[in-house]
Amino acid sequence: MIKHKLLDLWVKECVKLCKPDKVVWIDGTESMRKSLEKQACSTGEIVKLNQKKMPGCVLHRTALNDVARTENLTFICTPTKKDAGPTNNWMSPKEAYKKGGEIFAGSMKGRTMYIIPFSMGPIGSPFSKIGVEVTDSIYVVLNMYIMTRVGNKVLKQLGEKGKFTKCLHGKAGLDIKRRLILHIPKDNTIWSAGSGYGGNVLLGKKCLALRIASYQAQKEGWMAEHMLILGIEEPNGRIEYIAAAFPSACGKTNLAMLIPPKGLEKKGYKVWTVGDDIAWMRADSDGKLWGINPEWGFFGVAPGTNSKTNLNAMKTVRKNTIFTNVLLKPDKTVWWEDGDEPPPKEGIDWRGSPWRPGMIDDGGNILKGAHPNSRFTAPAMQCPSISYRLEQHHGVPISAIIFGGRRAHLAPLVYESFSWQHGVYVGATMASERTAAQYGKQGEVRRDPMAMLPFCGYDMAKYFKNWIDMGRKLSSPPKIFHVNWFRQDKKGEFLWPGYGENLRVLEWILKRCNNDVKAHKTPIGYVPYLEDIDRTGIKLSKDKLKDLFLIDSKEWSRELKDLEKFLSQFGNNLPKEIKREYSALKKRFGF
Repeated sequence: MIKHKLLDLWVKECVKLCKPDKVVWIDGTESMRKSLEKQACSTGEIVKLNQKKMPGCVLHRTALNDVARTENLTFICTPTKKDAGPTNNWMSPKEAYKKGGEIFAGSMKGRTMYIIPFSMGPIGSPFSKIGVEVTDSIYVVLNMYIMTRVGNKVLKQLGEKGKFTKCLHGKAGLDIKRRLILHIPKDNTIWSAGSGYGGNVLLGKKCLALRIASYQAQKEGWMAEHMLILGIEEPNGRIEYIAAAFPSACGKTNLAMLIPPKGLEKKGYKVWTVGDDIAWMRADSDGKLWGINPEWGFFGVAPGTNSKTNLNAMKTVRKNTIFTNVLLKPDKTVWWEDGDEPPPKEGIDWRGSPWRPGMIDDGGNILKGAHPNSRFTAPAMQCPSISYRLEQHHGVPISAIIFGGRRAHLAPLVYESFSWQHGVYVGATMASERTAAQYGKQGEVRRDPMAMLPFCGYDMAKYFKNWIDMGRKLSSPPKIFHVNWFRQDKKGEFLWPGYGENLRVLEWILKRCNNDVKAHKTPIGYVPYLEDIDRTGIKLSKDKLKDLFLIDSKEWSRELKDLEKFLSQFGNNLPKEIKREYSALKKRFGF
């Protein structure tokens, strides 16, 4: 018997709409999880892997047309289009309920409906939010077990009158013509129909933790951000925490699980992973910004993950992991491109078809064994670098915020903003150039403010204002920086070694936070004196280091023209503080 009357009523409405044959409440126990896993294996929804080599691991394959987030079918459903802003797809709530209702109607006949109470963040934390996901997918249930805290303990915390996000998901035949991801912020509601891919169906992740939460954060005076959080422990035991936002293909997860390079081993640094994807942050009574990772697991991209790029991730996925759309080897282990191992002689690819290296499709393209967006879902507590403060209700104090992008020539390796307001401008105008692996014209600049462009649940101009207002609440705000690991020389070769060596830049950032080093003032911000970047153990000439910090006024002149066009889309809603920072940057360059 559910004591929460509104929850009970909502579930009954979902049952009436979707008409499942059976309803199962997820209690969060290990016995229920194992029973569901066994059931999914028997129907072929998942495949059990080699339990001696990969204990607790399974493989899932999505539909061929369902391998990534469908941004064009993702809508913010607000009373007016203006409320959603110029960067979101908009639909009215009335239309959303009508279209979604038509898809969901009777969609679970012959199927089981699972009810998943879940908590984003430690149960009972003042940071945390509770959701209830209704789904007809065991794959979703098993993923939610890893990514969130689920079950009866969440219901107990919810009580009889607690607030919760209503999350309805149904596979609905996995028909792309009947696929919609709908967010209705004012009703605290998410509907996802016609997809089985994690980013569209694990509704606690991007849907709740960013789109709905960012709307709530603006109303309630906090921040929901697409950011990693990591802690850097110095030899004296002091740990300082950094939050960082990067667009896709910029190494966010790799940085979150960074291992100190050999050249800095003598300093005795340790790096602790708090989160790799999402940060919820609030102003505390001490005047500082505190943050938590609301998730309980990692939903990472497999291709390109290996012992060089991310050893901690490779250790994390050795057990109790759900792999999606990777290649199945004959020995029932898995493989993906740019992993640790060479390609196997044969296997079953992500489509479920026999595969051999070098196979090509009808268009002459190489057939990949694993999909480029294939994934692993792994418990955070299995990560060797996981912070003990992941489960701490109060979170961690944030000393620095970092924005970053992939720019071949424009941005220096690192620079510090002049102020919180200037830092907000830096984040609001951040961008990356598309790579050959991304859709679109190679080298094309894609603006992605705070890495939140696909995830902001309301008008992004108001989102910028929320950032500016947060700075006024903080007597000791984090310093804000921009990094660019991807600067290239004239030959197109990377100037900076990246990966674990990025700790050298983080070391300088923390020194700036503690006023331990001075910096050189430039039109874009403060940049390091070359001697303050520790280069012990790496071969990096002073000439290359100078190139890493070169600020080309012609490049920045073109950047400012492009930025003017980008910012103009927000019209009069663009905060005056952002306009002032744009004008000030032009003036500092003398344009």
